[in-house]
Amino acid sequence: MRLRPAISLIALIALMAGAPLRAAPPPPSSTNVADLPAVLVTGVQPGPGMWRVSRGDHELWILGTLSPLPRGMTWQSREVESVIASAQQILLPPSVKMKVDTGWLGKLFLLPSAYSARKNEDGKTLQQVLSAPTYARWQALKQTYLSDKRSVERWRPIFAAQELYKAAIKANGLSNSGGVKAAVDALAKQHGVAETAVEYPVTIEHPRAAIKAFKQAAPNDVMCMSRTLDAIEHDLPSMKARANAWATGDLQLLRELPDSNRRQACIDALADAGFARQLGIDDIPEKVQATWLAAARKALETNRQTFAMLSMDELLKPDGYLAKLRAEGYTIEEPVE
Repeated sequence: MRLRPAISLIALIALMAGAPLRAAPPPPSSTNVADLPAVLVTGVQPGPGMWRVSRGDHELWILGTLSPLPRGMTWQSREVESVIASAQQILLPPSVKMKVDTGWLGKLFLLPSAYSARKNEDGKTLQQVLSAPTYARWQALKQTYLSDKRSVERWRPIFAAQELYKAAIKANGLSNSGGVKAAVDALAKQHGVAETAVEYPVTIEHPRAAIKAFKQAAPNDVMCMSRTLDAIEHDLPSMKARANAWATGDLQLLRELPDSNRRQACIDALADAGFARQLGIDDIPEKVQATWLAAARKALETNRQTFAMLSMDELLKPDGYLAKLRAEGYTIEEPVE
């Protein structure tokens, strides 16, 4: 039996794992993106160079990841393959490991509650909870990307926004992962290198209470919806340009093109909600960062060579993960462009 609806709330909470520790930059204006290329690259692409973190003769090579990426590309990096072939360990991207503390029967009985958490209170539709201008924008984009999905009209804005965004990037030739993780998995298997999950564990001890708290202390769904509509209406050229820049290894362009603040708005909606504080998960980004830094220090101490993956945005931030390692005395070398 698939329990996807019962896990939908937990999956949304996990978005907070990737929250930046400072405010995201404003989305690029239409004047900034008007001349950006709309055609996505295809075929074999090398991706960006790697960051090197070292102490003595021990080194950690980090590939910056990005989402979305061109759907039609095939990522193939000889540099990454060479590093993995000589590595003793691969650190997977940091994440939250969500555990619902209930048995199979408990999960089964969670289904009705999970369905109700995904829907608006009192059976309201999006037309009833959104302002008229916002709903008109939603309707236009829904007709383009979700015309065959009527049930979404009764979903909470934050869930409807996520569904719309997934459909929009797929329709525009983009992919969440670009096959990068699958390619790394294949290289790890080919060269016999162990992959290590870097996970911060969060146990939802009382899932029914969590769902109830989510409904009672609702996040700012409307802001998440509004930023998602902004991203789809205005930021797709920039998203495609960023995706192309990653695929071709153009780090300078990635630095110049800020990411949409859609994700941050939806993360803030969750983190600022009362239920997040009740469950003690409003500081997940900091705890995820601490978990990754501990894994990186251990790898640098234990292994002569380690390969890892981190969000490109984190690697490009002056106060991100690498800044913490630099402050501890590790040598940080950026990719040669």
